[in-house]
Amino acid sequence: MNPIQKITGKRWFGLAETSRKTRIVAGGAAALALCAFGATAVAPIAPDASDMPVKSVAQDLQLPNLADQIAALQQDQQQFIHEERIRPGDSLGAVFNRLGIEDQQAQAFVRADKVARSILSLKTGKRIQAETDENGLLLSLHATIADKDQFKTVTVTRKGDKFVSNTAPAQLERRVEMRSRNINSSLYAATDDASDGSQIPDSVVNQIIEMFSTSIDFRSDLKRGDHFNVVYETYWLDGEMVRTGRILAGEFVNRGVAYQSVWYEDPISHQGSYYSLDGKALKKAFLKSPVAFNRISSGFSMRMHPVFGVWKKHEGVDFAAPMGTPIKASGDGVVDFVGTQNGYGNVVMLKHWSNYSTVYGHMSRFAGGLHRGQKVAQGDVIGYVGATGWATGPHLHYEFRIGGHATDPMALKNLQQQPLTPGEMSRFKMAAAEMSHRFSLLSPAGNAMAAR
Repeated sequence: MNPIQKITGKRWFGLAETSRKTRIVAGGAAALALCAFGATAVAPIAPDASDMPVKSVAQDLQLPNLADQIAALQQDQQQFIHEERIRPGDSLGAVFNRLGIEDQQAQAFVRADKVARSILSLKTGKRIQAETDENGLLLSLHATIADKDQFKTVTVTRKGDKFVSNTAPAQLERRVEMRSRNINSSLYAATDDASDGSQIPDSVVNQIIEMFSTSIDFRSDLKRGDHFNVVYETYWLDGEMVRTGRILAGEFVNRGVAYQSVWYEDPISHQGSYYSLDGKALKKAFLKSPVAFNRISSGFSMRMHPVFGVWKKHEGVDFAAPMGTPIKASGDGVVDFVGTQNGYGNVVMLKHWSNYSTVYGHMSRFAGGLHRGQKVAQGDVIGYVGATGWATGPHLHYEFRIGGHATDPMALKNLQQQPLTPGEMSRFKMAAAEMSHRFSLLSPAGNAMAAR
């Protein structure tokens, strides 16, 4: 084969090879196109709604019997609830009229019944609620009555043709309030400031003074620029504050020195007191005097016995006070003895923590229900001044014993309250941490952070 033939042969082979690749690619494309066309051909075409056949269906529906419904409603007793506030000069008839009550029997019962009659003492602005039937007959009447610091709900209820009345403690809403003030002139001027929308009640101010009076003389120590924070309870009824509760925590910065106090009540022993943030008791363990408005008529010393006329050691302190003056437990403790004993006459003996005990003699009578084994808190009334036993006049004979030995109570100084146990301290730290956080929120820097 000559060169020309060889070249021609190679060209033919290359053209043949190229045609084969082209045919494969073209065949694949044709197959895909055929599949696409087939899919298009098979896909159903939705019919036009206008070409669909229309069929009308007619059916009779039974309507409810309105007459039966009206008759059923007329048989059911309709009840209506009304609420009104007492207005100045209101009479019972005027209040009943506004409440929609047309019931002379109900009026007569409220006027005559001892419990129900307390509704007549409702003050202006207080709420009263009534439930009546469609004819104005009274079904029930509710009102909350204030009795000193106690609140009770009085209810009058119809029972057939008669009425009954009863009382129950009112359910008050407890709130926790936080206030902060700067001293510009006096403590009371600061607490009367309502720039934050609320004054601090005087009852809370008195607690602040009592809480910090062992560290601050509020008559002379206050200085312009002093500052205090206080967290306290309030109790509400029908959207109205009816009383304040206990201060839960307080902080007073006096002349640059900060004093803090946190109330802690152990959930197991139910004994409560104020402590510093590190858990140290702030309350003194014992009162200096278990009675108010008194004078010491005989101290802890040798004396001529007023009954036997001989020199004898007087192992207590006599507080002269009027007959019937309340006698308070000088410290937290448990009643060890209550009754009559020789020269003490009517006497109460209390056991305190550690090896401390106290004795209260010559009482005229004991506090109601006082019994051996009963727990008492510092300041609880345990009896009343008298002149029983070997007494020549009304007074309290008060003894303080350590390990059973009499000690002069006037000589005791800075005797602190029983310290918290490890378990109590653990629970206290959680309560103190919460109050410390509240103090930080009340401080100027805390307020700025809260605003951000």
